[in-house]
Amino acid sequence: MTTITLTNTHTEQSTSAKKSEAVIAIRNLKKSFGTKEVLKDVNMDLFKGENLVVLGKSGSGKSVAIKCMVGLLTQDSGSLEIFGKEVKDLNEKELKELRIRTGFLFQSGALYDSMTVAENLEFPLTRVLKLNDKEDLRGRIEEVLEAVGLLEAIDKMPSDLSGGMRKRVGLARTLILKPEIMLYDEPTTGLDPITSREISELMLEMQEKYQTSSVIITHDMACAKITADRILVLNNGEFIAEGNYKQLEDGPDELVRSFFK
Repeated sequence: MTTITLTNTHTEQSTSAKKSEAVIAIRNLKKSFGTKEVLKDVNMDLFKGENLVVLGKSGSGKSVAIKCMVGLLTQDSGSLEIFGKEVKDLNEKELKELRIRTGFLFQSGALYDSMTVAENLEFPLTRVLKLNDKEDLRGRIEEVLEAVGLLEAIDKMPSDLSGGMRKRVGLARTLILKPEIMLYDEPTTGLDPITSREISELMLEMQEKYQTSSVIITHDMACAKITADRILVLNNGEFIAEGNYKQLEDGPDELVRSFFK
């Protein structure tokens, strides 16, 4: 794998400070479906407080990797530790606790169409955290909607929202549990360039506001440029390069540079 000395692109936090603690550590991860080897030998660290972007073309294994991180899929071999614990060895209770600490934003936002925005955000609070105080619930919902700039949409239905607004509500619903790690699966897919930029900038704001560590799976180069502290390039189930946006864009590897055209 091509490795380039890293410099931070949008934060003053030093790389050495970030590397003091890996909240996700992946070693020699492999995953196949039948005879198709999707992840061949994946090694990755996510350091506390950073935004790590995983770039790759469709079918390169990006979404499979992120689903392994939350226990939706189990690797065939190798190690995947989050907060120092091997995910595949967790029991149901431990896996539930991990998913509270690890927020997963799906491509679609995955909102319940039959519920208002407020009810969508209330659902994880009552279902996961078992909260039932109406005043407390309303306060938490209003706080996170204000953070993503959508307080005025609190009583609307998802069908009344634009694609970008639905993404914001999906992000708010994930953040309402105050996760320590955020996993984004193609967060700007299907959005126009202006809305895509707004969502990317919002992700950056939420990282700073909530002090999250994030893995951002994308093939959107504009999103990568805005959000990434560090980038890993995934190709045919393997990481082939690591660096920041400019270093990889200007680097010596022609295949890596082709991602940036």
